[in-house]
Amino acid sequence: MQADGKGVDSGLLPDANGTELSPGGQRGDRGKWQKPRISRKSLMKCCLIKWIIDSTTHAQGPESSDCELELSTVRHQPEGLEELQAQTQFTRKELQSLYRGFKNECPSGLVDEETFKTIYSQFFPQGDATTYAHFLFNAFDMDRNGSIRFEDFVIGLSVLLRGSETEKLRWAFNLYDINKDGCITKEEMLAIMTSIYDMMGRYTSPSVRDDDPSEHVDKFFQKMDRNRDGVVTIDEFIETCQKDEDIMASIKLFENVI
Repeated sequence: MQADGKGVDSGLLPDANGTELSPGGQRGDRGKWQKPRISRKSLMKCCLIKWIIDSTTHAQGPESSDCELELSTVRHQPEGLEELQAQTQFTRKELQSLYRGFKNECPSGLVDEETFKTIYSQFFPQGDATTYAHFLFNAFDMDRNGSIRFEDFVIGLSVLLRGSETEKLRWAFNLYDINKDGCITKEEMLAIMTSIYDMMGRYTSPSVRDDDPSEHVDKFFQKMDRNRDGVVTIDEFIETCQKDEDIMASIKLFENVI
């Protein structure tokens, strides 16, 4: 998956990290999930990473204050570098680079929803990224206060790019749980899938039909809602994804558009 939205599989089965899938997905011969190796090339396919790196390239000034993540003029001052390194899978050097770009784009130390919408409209100019950017922002905005701190930003990216299978699935559940009530309805799942199609799916080759999101959601929701109570809990979500390779590959579509 490339950031320009071209060359995406017509189904919801793209590789989450820019690597080739084996016939059995990303599972070994014995059916055990294998964590994909993350290369710098793979990282650069992440829209948010590209946004930060591009900003870092144009940033000027001494690096000493950046190294300690200190900025006296911001409204929000991030935690120490050592704490963030312990909470994420990023190296010290990677955190320094990410913070320089973040600070350059968001001098206040906070990023708002409009910034997310701008980022995704730039990377997916042929589609409408507004709704997806809104949903993604809410998934990062853990405090639900309308702004994202640098800590929340990099912790979320760390899970999505380098987290374990279960960590990624928990993050995905949070994305699909739009109203944050602890369960996913079919309407919520359809809203997320439709927003992704609006942003890039309609411009794939070969093209996808307008009813594709609904078809996928009907099939997946029926498998996930094991007790037929009309909602999917986090346990149902994780267990179904881990046991069904098609759902695992498809439900992780959002990893290609972060």
